Amino acid sequence: MSSVYDNYKAVIGLEVHAQMLTKSKAFSADVNEYGGIPNTHISEISLGHPGTLPRINKSQIEFAIKLGLACNCKITEENRFSRKNYFYADLPKGYQITQFDTPICTEGSVEIETKSGGKKSIGLTRIHMEEDSGKSIHDQDPYSSLVDLNRAGVPLVEIVSEPEIESGEEAYQYLMEIRKLVRYLEICDGNMEEGSLRCDANISVMKKVATEFGQKVEVKNMNSIRNVQRAIEHEITRQIDVLEKGGIIDHETRTFDAASGITFGMRSKEEANDYRFFPEPDLLPYWVTQKEIDGIKTTMPPLPNELKKKYVSELGLSEYDAGNLTESKPIALYFEELIKQTNNHKAATNWLMGEVKSYLNTNGIGIEEFPLKPKTIANLIQLIDENKVSNSVASQKIFPLLIENPNKTAEEIAIENNLMQENDNDALSGFIDQALAKYPEKVEEYKSGKKGLVGLFMGEVMKLSKGKADPKKANQILREKLEA
Repeated sequence: MSSVYDNYKAVIGLEVHAQMLTKSKAFSADVNEYGGIPNTHISEISLGHPGTLPRINKSQIEFAIKLGLACNCKITEENRFSRKNYFYADLPKGYQITQFDTPICTEGSVEIETKSGGKKSIGLTRIHMEEDSGKSIHDQDPYSSLVDLNRAGVPLVEIVSEPEIESGEEAYQYLMEIRKLVRYLEICDGNMEEGSLRCDANISVMKKVATEFGQKVEVKNMNSIRNVQRAIEHEITRQIDVLEKGGIIDHETRTFDAASGITFGMRSKEEANDYRFFPEPDLLPYWVTQKEIDGIKTTMPPLPNELKKKYVSELGLSEYDAGNLTESKPIALYFEELIKQTNNHKAATNWLMGEVKSYLNTNGIGIEEFPLKPKTIANLIQLIDENKVSNSVASQKIFPLLIENPNKTAEEIAIENNLMQENDNDALSGFIDQALAKYPEKVEEYKSGKKGLVGLFMGEVMKLSKGKADPKKANQILREKLEA
């Protein structure tokens, strides 16, 4: 049954701010580090004292270019900086140094997976460099707001999408891809809870039959990717409800309350001319050369989408498996080393996403702290493939022992603990004869047509062999004896 909401479509653009993992701030030598005692990562330059001069951070430029290349952007040759003028208590200079008319990256796109399982390309308007403001703290003093300027001057890139996102779900997928990219490139830790990745959403709705966009509203203060999705979904509903009641959408900035799942108005939305942009007089233009771009390309790691396509097309893995393997760069790199040691790519995937990941989750550690090298897991897979150990023995007995003895091979562990699979025909026949002798009446029942009893006999064989019998070979010999 259709509803009034089905008559509308949402138009969403996202502005994502990512703090760069440079050693120093954007335009000063102040340390760029999260945390620390308030107002200790500062200097006369980051505080904007008279007579001080900013200086471009080369690493910020390199990081921005990396991200641009990863998103297939055009890289701007001449980069100029501007002053964005506004007054906040946590903006000591009274302006922010940013890029206005010459963003370092333009165009480009980010590919996302849609809810239906398809692909969608979200265009990028620009990626530009700027500096962060300080931080106002409102929950430590009941009577006053406090200001910590450690964050003032921290280098940022702002990633501005085209208004091509149509739902909260698509926004969620887009942000997941952005976070994955910056983490793969190691230019940002992508932690929204700590504020190193922040997102403002520009949302409007329009009738599906309309030709012009509706009035957009900007929503801020969302501290997780899931909350961005929630805020968008609420705002779409709110705007449609307003329009259906004959109201108008105010051009405003709103904030999102995670506890209630509702947005609230903060202030009327500023326009570009409100910021009185003008060229930054203390910084010369920075020229990006093709040589510099080519040099940065050589330092680029394999990107998640590239790896995913490789795993599907070359290794024959499913989209689901490939997606899981590329979700985290450390996991992907471990897998890359693992498949150099084994050709059983499906088994490598199953072990990494199964036993290995379970161990990581149980112990609250990352793959970087995992005690077993890829070669050790490959050795374990080889033992299974050669029918020297069963899969259950490998996962339940050998794997835990390897964790305790990471310097040993899987084969050494199996031999030392008498876990190697029994393949000798005479030995297997002995176990089978004992099992058949134990259940003579069941043998007769099998011969009269109850073929399902083979499981009973195999269970006894495995018990007698202490789980060491090769199931495939034992099953074959068992059936031959029963059919004789």
